[in-house]
Amino acid sequence: MNPLPWDGKWYAWRLDREVYKETWDSGIGAQRSGGRWNPPGRRVIYASADPSTAILEVAAHLGFDALDTVAHVLTCFEVRDPSTIKVVQPEDVPNPNWLIPTQPSPNQQLFAEKLLAQHPFVLIPSAVTRHSWNLLVSCDLAADQFTLVSQERFGLDTRLV
Repeated sequence: MNPLPWDGKWYAWRLDREVYKETWDSGIGAQRSGGRWNPPGRRVIYASADPSTAILEVAAHLGFDALDTVAHVLTCFEVRDPSTIKVVQPEDVPNPNWLIPTQPSPNQQLFAEKLLAQHPFVLIPSAVTRHSWNLLVSCDLAADQFTLVSQERFGLDTRLV
């Protein structure tokens, strides 16, 4: 499966609380707490290959009520050179359980840590929704390699709450 675009441009999406609108690209949250694909200490921007996956990723952690009651911003950015994206296929992941919604293991975090030390962008399957993709951005390596395209207030469809 080829998750990369067919028109030569590659966009990524993330959903943040509106109070973090200006720091969407800092990677500070992942640095402080760690994440599914990084141990604490590494600044990583977590994004998705499409806006729907970005929304579901946040809803999986916070619930749809939070998206209905707290202002959020949907951010789109462009990876300037898609050839810099390392694509990790499901069969490339040593443990298939890393791709299901479970507590991340230290080995899972170290697997991606090694990739993020070598590649500015790592595209990896989403654990929230099968056949969807997340983009990990290594803040250390990707500086000036992506461009903000847009930020817009996000409104959740109230049928989801």
